[in-house]
This record gives sequence, C-alpha cells and structure tokens, in this order.
Amino acid sequence: MQLTYGQYGGRFVPETLIPALDELDAGWREASEDDSFHEELDRLRREYGGRPTPLTLAERFAPGTRLYLKREDLMHTGAHKLNNALGQALIAERLGKRRIVAETGAGMHGVAAATVCARFGFECVVYMGAEDMRRQRPNVERMRLLGAEVRPVEFGTRTLKEATSEAIRDWIGSVETTHYLIGSCVGPQPYPEIVRELQAVIGREARAQILEAEERLPEVAVACVGGGSNAIGLFAGFLDDPEVRLVGVEAGGAASLGTGRTAVLHGSRSSVLADEDGQVLDAESISAGLDYPGSGPEHAFLRDSGRAEYLPASDDEALAAFKRLARTEGIVPALEPSHALARVPDLEENLVLVCLSGRGDKDLDQVLA
Repeated sequence: MQLTYGQYGGRFVPETLIPALDELDAGWREASEDDSFHEELDRLRREYGGRPTPLTLAERFAPGTRLYLKREDLMHTGAHKLNNALGQALIAERLGKRRIVAETGAGMHGVAAATVCARFGFECVVYMGAEDMRRQRPNVERMRLLGAEVRPVEFGTRTLKEATSEAIRDWIGSVETTHYLIGSCVGPQPYPEIVRELQAVIGREARAQILEAEERLPEVAVACVGGGSNAIGLFAGFLDDPEVRLVGVEAGGAASLGTGRTAVLHGSRSSVLADEDGQVLDAESISAGLDYPGSGPEHAFLRDSGRAEYLPASDDEALAAFKRLARTEGIVPALEPSHALARVPDLEENLVLVCLSGRGDKDLDQVLA
C-alpha cells in the first residue's frame, strides 16, 4: 500500500472502488494542468462564491493581541465548504458524473453540496446522522430547499462517522454514475490532496492580506480541526514559512490528533480515536462539525513532523468564545471556529491569524438551549 503523507494516507477501500478512485485521480491530474479548469473555478469563486473573503481585525476580543479573522463565514452559504464543493463539482462534470452523494455533520458541507448541485443541475443525496439533523435543523431545511434528498442515519452515534459510512456504501453501489463529494481532507487518496488544494485559497488569500495590512506575516495561524479542511487550507499558505507557528484546535472529546493512535478510518490511515485493537471509539463534541473520531492524514503528518501542533478546547470554552466574539466584535461564529478562538487568550504571540470557518446561525438553538 503506497501511503501519501509519511506513514499516513493511502487507500483502504473495497476493490470495487479502486477504478473509481483511479478515474478521479486521473481527472484531478488532468484538471490541475488545464488552465480552463482554473479559470472557471476562479470565476465561480469570485462571481458565485464571493471571494476573496476579507480579513477583519478583531480589536476587542483579546486585548493586547492583534487578532485577524479570515472571514470564511462571509462566503456564499456561510462557510469555507463551498471552496471544495465548487471544485469537485467541476471535476464531476468533467467525468460525466451527474449524481452526487455527500456526508455532513454540522450541515454546512451538505448545504454546499446541495448548492453546487442546484447550480450544475446534478442530483444530490446527503447522508446525515439523525442526532446531527436534530441539532442542525436549519441546515437540513436549507438542503431540502435547494433540492437535495437528506437521508437520516439512525445507527451508532447517529453523527458524522456513521453518515460517512453510509455515503461510502451508496458510492460503492453507484460508482458508474455517482461522484462522492467528500467534505473534508479525509478518505482515500486522492481526496485529501484534492480537498487541500481546493481549500488552499484560504491560506493564499490570508497570507497576501496580512502582509498588506501588517507588512509582516502572522506569528501564529490558528484553525479548528475535525477532519481538518479549513485548517489544512489555512496552513497551506504558511507551510514554507517556519517563523509562522501553526496551531490546530480540536474538540476535547474528539481530539484524535492529541490522544488518538494510528488506525484506518473511512479508507485512509491517520490518527484516530481507537482502542488497542484498532476499533474506532465514539467522539463527543457540542459542535457537530468536530464530532468525528479522526483527522486528515496530512494533519497527522504535520503533527509528527513538528510543523504543526494540536490543542484541545472543551465545550464550555467554545461556548464562552462563541458568546465573547458576538458581544465584543458583533460577529456570531460557528461553534467549530469558536474552539480555535477559545485558545487565542492563551497564546504568547501578539500577531494572531484565526480562520473563522463559518457563521453561527446554525448553532443558535444549541447555544441557547
């Protein structure tokens, strides 16, 4: 098995999926070398998605710190997820796949998938854990309004892990007509690479914007990590700048990078919450988007190499940061980036960049309960 990120990555999937992955890999390579693909993606990001997203100086959240927020919450659909969905929709179109299956936890990737399917005229099926459907009801209704079929998953913890398993099962039985639009930098190769490259626009923009604003790079770049797509996108802009510290913040009850072990989950080897026999354990988080027992293989590689570090934040800390940003800056963040914000007061650095990966409308029932 050829791995992609040191001892991590690879493909651990049924044989029936290997041709589909080979087809996707070839399509991705071809698209990556085609100027027309990049021109169309850039046009969609700009005219449909609303890029570039701004950089906002948050002056009251953490007194004594120059805190900049990369405002992915201001992108169309309200989160960074559309960056990836637009790119994968273009690839699916090139491959002649007009049916999309997707998984979602907090619902933002499901909304992004439903959005691009409406835009491209694709059939869309989104798998979502029944528990996540309960706590993210507004996003369920948005997906249905956009024309997607939302299929509840009723087994296990009824959250993102089980939704992903069901989406993969669907894909196995429909690979000839279906593209699986994975929402994070997880899964078998080439998915972690595709998602990283499509989300790297976050880091590229943020790097240029903070250089313009401060005439220097940030001392630390911080992002929340579940599967880790917004974080790997932000980090991509600074990996070659050793003076920039990279910090990922996990949910305390889903800290697969902080407390996990090497195991296989959903087609890839990475750092996973698992027991000594490799059996995957349940994750727990107030945030549906971080309630996942694994992380992208590149994150595990960055942790092992020392280039990035990963810290936990508790539910209570995330809730406090959620409310503090609303009251000090007039910005309501999603619960996911609230975990990243929770660690900002503890940082020794003065010039801090945080990826505000999504807005908090979807979380109001959870926060106010």
